[in-house]
Amino acid sequence: MLNVILVVVGLILLTILIVWLIDRFVPKGIKPIIHIVLWAAIIYLGYLTFDSVYGEIKFNELKTERYKVVIKKLKDIRDAELAHRTVTGEFNGDFDNLIRFVDTAHYTIVERRDSTVVDAELTKRFGGVETTRDIVILDTLGTVPVKDSLFGADTRYKTMMNLPENIGPEGAKFELNAGRLSGSGIPVFEAFVKKSVVLYDQNKNLIAKEEEVMSVDGVRGPTIKVGAMDEVYTKGNWPKNLAQD
Repeated sequence: MLNVILVVVGLILLTILIVWLIDRFVPKGIKPIIHIVLWAAIIYLGYLTFDSVYGEIKFNELKTERYKVVIKKLKDIRDAELAHRTVTGEFNGDFDNLIRFVDTAHYTIVERRDSTVVDAELTKRFGGVETTRDIVILDTLGTVPVKDSLFGADTRYKTMMNLPENIGPEGAKFELNAGRLSGSGIPVFEAFVKKSVVLYDQNKNLIAKEEEVMSVDGVRGPTIKVGAMDEVYTKGNWPKNLAQD
């Protein structure tokens, strides 16, 4: 945007210089017509400068509003995935299965107690001298529905795959992948949507510029995402000013 502004400002200054030169050297009879044309050009170039600045300001405001709503849904997806890993040991790469899991699965409530018992083997080894060892006892107290724990009475998880209303083209959805890291076998997942989908109705040049953002103050890269398929990572690629992560 800065380059565009500099070019437009340069053209305005050049036009003003031309007006001054005409005023000094062009015959009086045709000066009014030339003046009108040149001042019209100055006004038009001024409008282009204002529009380029104001257009990017409005784009950034709209972008921020949309990103915040999208991030809320990505955090719901992450919460569901983390619950799935807690219960099953795996992440899930299918939204229908993930929703079914939230609907039906339960967390097991366990109480941990430390205790001391007689170690028969060591007691025998020490000639009958009673020897003890410390153990951990896990008592199962009951279960809690995953749905209640994560979402309470809210059923928004049933549409977690869909982009928020009025964001993106009709029917737009998040993409979801899950698997294991090669070598370590550690479970991983990733949920994302392309910025070009979220901002589909905006200026294409501004979208292309936004896709190249790599600073810590912005959403890095061409997508808004949570998790990763190539590393153990369950956070999002957004800055804290958009959502507490």
